[in-house]
Amino acid sequence: MSSKLVIVESPAKAKTIQKFLGKTYKVVASNGHVRDLPKSSMGIDIDNDFEPKYITIRGKGDILAQLRKEVRKADKVFLATDPDREGEAISWHLYHALKLKDKKCSRITFNEITKDAVKEAIRKSRDIDMNLVDAQQARRVLDRLVGYKISPILWAKIKRGLSAGRVQSVALRIISDREKEIEEFIPEEYWTLDAILIPDGGRKSLAARFIGDKDGKVDLHSQEEVDRLTESLKETPFYIDKIRRGEKRKKPPLPFTTSTLQQEASRKLNMSTQKTMRLAQELYEGVHIKGRGNVGLISYLRTDSTRISDSADASCKDYIRNRYGEDYVGARAAKKETGGRIQDAHEAIRPTDSALSPDKVKDDLSRDLFRLYQLIWTRFIASRMSDAVYETLSIHISAGDYRFNVSGSRISFDGFLSVYHYDTEKSTINASLEKLTEDSTLTLADFDALQHFTQPAPHYTEASLVKALEDLGIGRPSTYSPTITTLLARHYIVKEKKNLYMTELGEAVNEMMIQGFPSIVNVNFTASMESLLDGVEDGKVKWKTIIENFYPDMNEAVMAAQKELDEITIEDEVSDVVCEQCGRNMVIKYGPHGKFLACPGFPECRHTMPYYEKIGVSCPKCGKDIVLKKTKKGRKYYGCVSYPDCDFMSWQKPSDKPCPDCGSYMVQKGKKLVCSNLECGHTEEVQDQE
Repeated sequence: MSSKLVIVESPAKAKTIQKFLGKTYKVVASNGHVRDLPKSSMGIDIDNDFEPKYITIRGKGDILAQLRKEVRKADKVFLATDPDREGEAISWHLYHALKLKDKKCSRITFNEITKDAVKEAIRKSRDIDMNLVDAQQARRVLDRLVGYKISPILWAKIKRGLSAGRVQSVALRIISDREKEIEEFIPEEYWTLDAILIPDGGRKSLAARFIGDKDGKVDLHSQEEVDRLTESLKETPFYIDKIRRGEKRKKPPLPFTTSTLQQEASRKLNMSTQKTMRLAQELYEGVHIKGRGNVGLISYLRTDSTRISDSADASCKDYIRNRYGEDYVGARAAKKETGGRIQDAHEAIRPTDSALSPDKVKDDLSRDLFRLYQLIWTRFIASRMSDAVYETLSIHISAGDYRFNVSGSRISFDGFLSVYHYDTEKSTINASLEKLTEDSTLTLADFDALQHFTQPAPHYTEASLVKALEDLGIGRPSTYSPTITTLLARHYIVKEKKNLYMTELGEAVNEMMIQGFPSIVNVNFTASMESLLDGVEDGKVKWKTIIENFYPDMNEAVMAAQKELDEITIEDEVSDVVCEQCGRNMVIKYGPHGKFLACPGFPECRHTMPYYEKIGVSCPKCGKDIVLKKTKKGRKYYGCVSYPDCDFMSWQKPSDKPCPDCGSYMVQKGKKLVCSNLECGHTEEVQDQE
């Protein structure tokens, strides 16, 4: 009897697949990559057409030896790594490391780990797709060139151990640009005004929002404008101009892509991108279900496509029809609109079996696995369901030349909302609104005016950064999570209550990259590089052509930076703080969390202290120095040097100039000084200092 060997990446995946195949098959795992570029050197022969030098990864020798034994016993070998560039590259490396040239060897891929999918993949086995392999090689070589050429510049300029990644450097700049936008944002005052009206014969009042006058929308910017308006309306009759009843439809959501899964898992489940991908990998590779063995619960997790196979679509709609009724079956599936390239080889992320509802597997899954599976299952079921339908009511109210409005809605048919709930789905039509007619009289009871201030763009979260990277065409589904994880691990950014903040170290690295390597951190350049990698995958671009065009400009920038370093003696800055242990003047150094004070007598004296940089401004509370500080996680702020005796702190840099209108301290936002008292709102230009 002939024997066949199937090689996958992980033991869990091997266990799931083994049960689908007969005794003539043996499924084993390579535990990921077996070959890579060396860590001790660049591993790219620049003078020999950028040829990469691959070596066996340390610790993989025993695994390869065991795999070779299995290969010798097999009549045919199937390479069944993941269905993407990375998976194709792993298969290619296995092909060479196991010397499969003279062996019957085929590549198989499947979007989900189910019996039908695996057996269909074996029937449609193929050769290794070198376009996919070359696209992965191009990315790996590009990243290696950037990392190994630029990182030493960071070591010399800032501190050893830093890294400069091609995609991570752009992501860092995006976060930095948002931080600057927030810091420089100047709030603008605006007001909302509601007229509190009592309908004839009614006990319950209604709040009608001011929207403008007969000529259109009018914005209210100050208390004075509100007072003039309300004074003019006190004796003005309010009447209903028209009542409009209508219907609106809310379309079901699209099934998950990698990006939208990470965003929704963050929003609804408070999961990091790294955790989301780790759990999704478990669900894809297989989880032990009582009575079924290992079951792959979801389709492949790295995808930017919302496409669903015809069989999965039909199966899901049958489930909806049987569970909820014909009215709940969607007429057609929505499609994602995008101007970018979608790698449509994969489907969207979906359950492998629509009938395997979360409640059926809850007892076999950990809490987090269950929550993520439930999210994926409900989103997919909802995507194949009918629209939610709302009744809408809009009441237009006139008072002289001014216009007010009351509107509301309520669900008349829940459609997909019966499965996939939104937090804001509340009825806003009550009985008193229902009774109103165009003949109803309205009596003014009062006005309700509220002051507001415009808000800056929010800090990035992991989820919103992923969306920004996707929208800008930077990275691909497999790179979003590793990029963010690296930035956090390097301490270039920190996370506080979901928000991402730049650290002092991150700002130093970003500033150096912008000055020395502007093209590397250019958003458009990086997005165009992704398009070129897609061209390699499509067979339209040779991968070494990309490297040949990229390397000269980067190398020139590196040489210029090295020359600059040769001309500048980089020495530790000496402070006026005296070491408490040996009496030397301490020096300013960079550590993993930014600047700190260290004794220059190291290693004889190992004394260190926090570094507080004076900004030349006195504390508005106690008159002592304001210094630049950092939170425990590394976020910058300004505080009094005498803390905890004085608790003054500000996220923005304070000025020593008091507000001329109210006397409060002012803060610097870009090129303007803004009063810290929002009620005041005074702003002025920063005076240039010689």
